[in-house]
Amino acid sequence: MNRAKRTGNRLAAAPALRTGAAALALAGLLTGCSGGAAGTGADEPAGEPVYGGTLTYLEYQAPTCLYLPAAGFYPNGGLLNQLTDKLTWQNPDTLEIEPWIAESWEINDEVTEYTFHIRDGVTFSDGTPLDAAAVAANFDVYGLGNEELGLTPAEFVNNYDHSEVVDENTVRFHFDRPSPGFLQGTSVIGAGLVAPSTLALPYEEQCQLKNVVGSGPFTVANHIVDKQIDLVAREDYDWAPPSSEHQGRAYLDRIEIIVTPEDSVRVGALTSGQADYVRYVQAFDEPTVEAAGYELYAEPTRGVNNGLYLRPANHILADVDVRRALQAGTDAREVVETIFTDSYPVATSVLSHLAQGYVDLSAELAYDPERANALLDQAGWTTRGADGIRVKDGERLSLSVFVAGAQPLSKQTLELVAQQWSEIGVELQIKPADAGSMAVDILDPEKTPLVHSMVGRADPDVIKSQFHTENRDALLSNDATLDQLLEEQSALAEPEARLAKVGEIQRYLVDQGYAIPLFEEPQVYGAAPYVEGVDFEAVGRPSFYSVWLSNQD
Repeated sequence: MNRAKRTGNRLAAAPALRTGAAALALAGLLTGCSGGAAGTGADEPAGEPVYGGTLTYLEYQAPTCLYLPAAGFYPNGGLLNQLTDKLTWQNPDTLEIEPWIAESWEINDEVTEYTFHIRDGVTFSDGTPLDAAAVAANFDVYGLGNEELGLTPAEFVNNYDHSEVVDENTVRFHFDRPSPGFLQGTSVIGAGLVAPSTLALPYEEQCQLKNVVGSGPFTVANHIVDKQIDLVAREDYDWAPPSSEHQGRAYLDRIEIIVTPEDSVRVGALTSGQADYVRYVQAFDEPTVEAAGYELYAEPTRGVNNGLYLRPANHILADVDVRRALQAGTDAREVVETIFTDSYPVATSVLSHLAQGYVDLSAELAYDPERANALLDQAGWTTRGADGIRVKDGERLSLSVFVAGAQPLSKQTLELVAQQWSEIGVELQIKPADAGSMAVDILDPEKTPLVHSMVGRADPDVIKSQFHTENRDALLSNDATLDQLLEEQSALAEPEARLAKVGEIQRYLVDQGYAIPLFEEPQVYGAAPYVEGVDFEAVGRPSFYSVWLSNQD
C-alpha cells in the first residue's frame, strides 16, 4: 500500500547542511535526534522490510486540540493517524471503503441504518476492549455531541439519530434521514476510535494529547508542548486493515516528531541527513529536495480547493456583480505558474478534479479583466481615485483578508491576487495571520470580507463541511438556498442523484460569485531514499505503520 515516489537523481552523498542562521537553529533543534545516513544508491533494491530504528519526522506546525471531531488540522490528523484506528479504511488509490476494525457491514435500502460487525481481539492501549459498546459510544459523541462535556458533533456525520448495541461485536446506527456519506465518514481522521476513558472527559481535556487513548500502532512516550512528540510502537498491535500487506506491530521502534516551522531548517535537515522525513516542502524548496536525490510525495487532498471565499454579508460584497467581478479579475493560472509547481494543479472548479461529483467550470472561472471592469462599472463603482482604486459614494473599493497560516505560501498568493485586483481598481489589504484581533475579526464579515481556505475529504459531503451554516460556514452566509442544496445533497440515497446535486452546488457557488478557486492543494512531503513503505490516507495525511528504514546495519 506504499505510495509511488516522485524522485530526482539520487546523489552518492547528502549535500552539506546550509550555513548561517538555519544551521545554528537546526543544531539546537535536533540535538539528540537519531538522524539518518545518506540514502542508498538509485539501483539498489530496498530488500525485505526490517524492524527497528527511529524515524525523525519534522512537522511544520504544532498540533492543537486533539478532540477527534475537531482534528482536521493536518498536524493533528498526522499525529492521530498513528494513535487511532477507524471502523473502515478508504483506499487512497480507488477511494473504495474497505474493512478495518469493522470486518463487514450492511446498509438498508433507505440508507438510514448501518450495521457493523466488529473484529475480535482489538484493544485500546489502556487494555480496554474495542467492542461494539465502545464503537457506539464514540459515534454517539461524533453524531450528537455532548453538551454537558462541551463536545461538539462531527461535521462528517449527518442526520444521526442513535446507536444500538446488538451484541458484543455488532453495532447498528440509526439516522432520521438518509445519510449516504456515513460509510466514508467512518474512515476519516475525525472518526478515530478512542477509549471510554477519553470519551468521558470534557472538551478541554480531550484536546490534550496525554488523554488520547486509541487502539493504533503507536502510543505516546514523551511530549514537549509545541516542540516534540515521541511515539513508540505498540508491541501487541495486530489489527491493520486486512488488505494491508503488513500485519502485526509497526516496523519502526520509535518516531520523533519535531515541530520545525522554519522552511530552511526542515529542508536543510532532510538533505543533510539529520532528519528522515518532513511535511510541508514549500514549492520553492521542491527543486532542492529533488536535486539532493531525496523523494518528494505530493499527495492530493481531494476536497474543496484552495481558494478565496467571499462573504455576501459584507456590505460591499452583498452585490453579486462585485463578487463576480473579483472572480473574473483573478488569474489562478498566473498564481500557480508564478508561485507554485506542477504539484499544484490549477483549480477548474470548487472541488478538486479528483473529488467525487466534480464538474469542470473552467470556462466560468476564466480570467477576464474586461468583464471584471464592466461588472464593477455596472455595480456603480465607476470613479477611480488618484491611486487607481475605485470609489463609490465616497467609499473606496477596499477589502481585507487574513494570511492563512495553514495554507501554503498564503501571503505570497494573496499579494499576487492583490496586484491582479489593483488592475481592476480593487484594493486588497492583507493582514498577518498572527494579528491579535484575528480570532474575533475573522468571524465578522465587515472586518473580514473574504477568507483564504480549503478543506480535504474524499467524499461529496466535503462541500457541506465547508459551506453549510452549521459546519465550517466559510461564507458566513445567510443564503437559505445554499443551505437547502447542501442538506439535500447529504441526504440523497441514490449515488447518481447525489453526485448531480454536488455538481449543482458547485455551479451555484460559482454563479453567485462566492468562490474563487485557485489551485488543488496537495500535502507535499520530502523523505530520504532509505525511508521505505511511505503511505498516506486518502487526503494526504501520513501513515507510519508500514514505514521502515533500509539504511540500518
